[in-house]
Amino acid sequence: MSEPLMAGWENFYVITGSAASALTGLTFVVIALAAQISGVRPSGLRGFVTPTVVHFSSVLALACLVSMPHLNAGALAPVIGVGGLAGLMYAAWIAKNLGLHSELYRAVFEDWTWHVILPAIAYTGLLVAAMLLAHRHAFSLYSLAVASLFLLLIGIHNAWDIAVWLSTNRNPAANQAAGPPGKDDGGTPA
Repeated sequence: MSEPLMAGWENFYVITGSAASALTGLTFVVIALAAQISGVRPSGLRGFVTPTVVHFSSVLALACLVSMPHLNAGALAPVIGVGGLAGLMYAAWIAKNLGLHSELYRAVFEDWTWHVILPAIAYTGLLVAAMLLAHRHAFSLYSLAVASLFLLLIGIHNAWDIAVWLSTNRNPAANQAAGPPGKDDGGTPA
C-alpha cells in the first residue's frame, strides 16, 4: 500500500460514521422513552440497549480512526486488533448475561443470533482486518469495511427490535390483565 491509506474510502467512512452517530443518538431517545414505560427493567436495558450502543460506537470509532490524517497501516493494525479483541470479550460477556436473565426473560434463538453470534463474527472480522493491515494486504480495507458495515447492520436490527418491543409493550400491567393474545373479553378465542 504505497498510496495513502484512505484513498477512495473517504465517502464510505463518512457515511458509516455519520449513520452510527445518528443511530446512537436515536438509541438514546429510545432509552429516554423507555424510562417512561412502567415494567421496563434496567437489566433488560443493559442487556439489549447497551450492546447496540457499543456496536454503533465501534463503527463510529473505526470511521474516526481510519479517517485520521497521516495514519499508516502499521499504526492502525494494532488499534483495530485491540478493538476486535475487546469486542469478542464483550460478546462473551453478553452471552453470559443473556443466560442470567432466564427467570425474567428467556432469550430466544434470535436474541442469541443478533446479540452474541453475529457481533462475535463481526469483531472476529476486525481481528482479521487488523492482521491483513499489519501485512499490508490489498484486501485489508475491504475486510475492515465489511466488519464495520456488519456491526452497523447488527445495531440497526437490534435498535429496531428494541423499538418494536417497546411500542408493543407500553403498559405491561394492562397487557397481563387483558389475558393472552387471541382472547376477547369473554375469554373465548378471537
